[in-house]
Amino acid sequence: MGVDTTATLDRARAGDARALGRLLSLVEDGSPQLRSVIKDLLPLTGQARVIGLTGAPGVGKSTTVSALVGAFRAAGRRVAVLAVDPTSPFTGGALLGDRVRMQDHATDDQVFIRSMATRGHLGGLAAAAPQAIRVLDAAGFEVILVETVGVGQAEVAVAALADSVVVLLAPGLGDAIQAAKAGILEVADLFVVNKADKPDSHQVVRDLRTMIALGHHEPGDWKPPVISAVATGGLRDAGIVELEHALDAHWTWLRSSGELERRRRERAREEITALVFATLRHRLAASNVDVLASRVADGTLNPFDAAEELIAEHVRSR
Repeated sequence: MGVDTTATLDRARAGDARALGRLLSLVEDGSPQLRSVIKDLLPLTGQARVIGLTGAPGVGKSTTVSALVGAFRAAGRRVAVLAVDPTSPFTGGALLGDRVRMQDHATDDQVFIRSMATRGHLGGLAAAAPQAIRVLDAAGFEVILVETVGVGQAEVAVAALADSVVVLLAPGLGDAIQAAKAGILEVADLFVVNKADKPDSHQVVRDLRTMIALGHHEPGDWKPPVISAVATGGLRDAGIVELEHALDAHWTWLRSSGELERRRRERAREEITALVFATLRHRLAASNVDVLASRVADGTLNPFDAAEELIAEHVRSR
C-alpha cells in the first residue's frame, strides 16, 4: 500500500516521529514511491542548515553531536540527527551505536535521531543520505546534524552533503600532519580538538593552526577556527558553546558571501551525477556487457570499441 505523502508529511511536521520514520523508511528501502514522495516534498525544502561531523573513530563524534544537540535546543531550534552507521556484515542493518549514546535527548519531541546503514557505500555516508536529508528538511527541522562512521580518507564525501563541515581530532590518535594527508582536513570549515584535557592536545591545536596559516586565503575567505573541547554529551561541556557560535558565524558567512548557493548547486550537481551513474549501472546489468567482456578478455575486441557499442545499444533502446 502506498503512503499518503501529504498526510504523512503533515503529521511529521507536527512532530509525529512515526510518520517521519515511515517517510525515511521509503528512502532507505528505495521504494518505487520515492520519486513521487520527493517531488511532493521538494517545495518545502531548502530551509534547514546541514552540518556534517567527521573524523577518525574514537575522537568523540557522537558525544560532540549529543552536546551540540543540547546547545541548539537551548537556542530553541528543532534538531535532527542522521547517524550513519557501518553496515553489519551479518544482518545488513545499522549497528545503532550512535543512538545508544544520545539517549539524553530521547524524551525531547523536538529532537529526532535516525541511524542509517552505509550498506557498503563508500565515503562513510549511506547512498540514501541526500534524500533522507531532504525529508528531514521538509519535516521542518532547522538544523540537521550528519555524523559519519569515521573511516578515514573516504570521509571527504561528507562535504558533498553539508553546508558546514566539522572535522574532529583528538590527541593520541595520530599526528595531525599525517592526518592532513588523508584528505579529511581539506574539507573542514571548523576544527574541533576533542579530549582537550589530555596530554599533547595543545600540540594538535598548534599543528592545525600552523597548517591553516600556511594555507592560501583570499580577503573575505572563511578561515577555519580551531576549537578545543572536552565533550561528554552535555551542554556545559568545554568548547561546545564556542562551537555553536562558530557554526552560527559560518552560516552567516555562507549566506552573505554567496558560498551557500554555490555549495548547494554543487551538491545538486553531484546528486544528479550519482543518480545518472546508478541508472547506467542498472541498465548495464540488463545489457550484453558480459558478451562484450568475454570478447575483450579473449582479445577479439578492444575495450574502447566495447564501450562505444554499449553506448550505441543504450541509444537504440531509448
